[in-house]
Amino acid sequence: MTSRISYLRSGVPAASLCGLILASYLFAGLGIAETSSAQQFEDPIEGLREITLDNGLRVYTLEDHRTPVVSFQVWVQVGSKDETRYTGLAHLFEHMMFKGSKNLGPERHAQLVGSRGGRINAFTNRDVTVYHEDVTSESLPLVIDLEAERFGNLDISEKTLTSEREVVLEERRLKYEDRANGRAFEALSALAWKAHPYRTPVIGWRSDVAAVTVEACREFFDTYYAPNNFFIVIAGDFEAEETLAHIRRAFGSLPRGEAVLRAPTIEPEQDGERRAVVEFEVQAPLVMAAWHAPATGHEDGAALDVSGQIFSGGRSSRLYRSLVYEAQIASYAQAYYAEYMHAGLYYAHAAVRPGESAQEVETRMFAELQRAADEGVSDEEVAKAKRQLEVSLVERLGTTHSLANRIGLEISFFGKVRSLQSRLDQIQSVTKEDVQRVLKKYLRANQRSVVWVVPTPEEDSP
Repeated sequence: MTSRISYLRSGVPAASLCGLILASYLFAGLGIAETSSAQQFEDPIEGLREITLDNGLRVYTLEDHRTPVVSFQVWVQVGSKDETRYTGLAHLFEHMMFKGSKNLGPERHAQLVGSRGGRINAFTNRDVTVYHEDVTSESLPLVIDLEAERFGNLDISEKTLTSEREVVLEERRLKYEDRANGRAFEALSALAWKAHPYRTPVIGWRSDVAAVTVEACREFFDTYYAPNNFFIVIAGDFEAEETLAHIRRAFGSLPRGEAVLRAPTIEPEQDGERRAVVEFEVQAPLVMAAWHAPATGHEDGAALDVSGQIFSGGRSSRLYRSLVYEAQIASYAQAYYAEYMHAGLYYAHAAVRPGESAQEVETRMFAELQRAADEGVSDEEVAKAKRQLEVSLVERLGTTHSLANRIGLEISFFGKVRSLQSRLDQIQSVTKEDVQRVLKKYLRANQRSVVWVVPTPEEDSP
């Protein structure tokens, strides 16, 4: 979830375009997609360095002088899964971090970055909260000081809380309460997860956001925003030694916090199909389903990703072809593997075309998934899916921002950055037998949760 407008510096290439160009170059020049195993090439991440300050703050630096841009990212190890009293606090702090500090007024941080042509934003998910800026190298010292200021002197007051509480409640209304998809995903998460904190929405429940106190906010900040619970990633056009010296001066005085205690909950095995119906003012129904799947980094992950591409990767994919093109009963249909730090879900969902039956869409969608599990998939489908995944993976080399993001994700989830070569090798090693095996293993009928969003029925006339 993002909370602020991004400021884009003209002349900085878009990540998607740059990534596609680079991917095309790599694939054409090195033959990655055409060989049975990916050929070796230089991974920019090999230049990554790490230092740890006395207060526990870790700093990861990757110099890359090919473009005059540097990405500065702060990865706080807190997400919605860590909320034990009020839900939505991690996301609420994503907003509050822009509302001023001891020496800066509300929104001044973003204004200073934007006025210099930089880009600033933040996001929160189930596992982490991330603040990031993309600037030219001469603005990096300012960014370091601005981040140290809000991490050290954030304004956590009744005035700030009241202001951002209203913003978050409005965001919740617009994105979730007033949208069929939002209601469906919230219902599906609560249905699929019975014990794990992943069941609560990242944005929080309305009653919690409305009731949270300043004291609870301060306790949350002191617990999770201590330097031993976040780390900094810097990638791009900068001088590492000079920058590290600046970070020591700016962040070194922040006090180390107590070790964070994490919820030990493990989701119990599901003991049968679960179903729920959500009534909402919707033109046509939605059908959504989820199965429990492994956490990120699992050996089955690559095969699950390949299966998602086979089901959803473009107009020739199985679900689109069957439900949208041939039967013409859905306006979209897709299935994919979503991996999180401690667990995962495999999703399948479709929007029913007006006048068509939700039951027919569900039946056909599940039949397509079952057919792949029973009969398997073709070598051609697997090869195409692997090419699509490889392009997506290599795109992450396209900008300094994507490089920094890759570092942050890998450090957060694994404590190290896996080589791109190993990731490509994992994709290349997937066979059609692997795809069939994981579909049989995870997409069982008695292990799925199903949600329908249907129009609110008209009340009977008196």
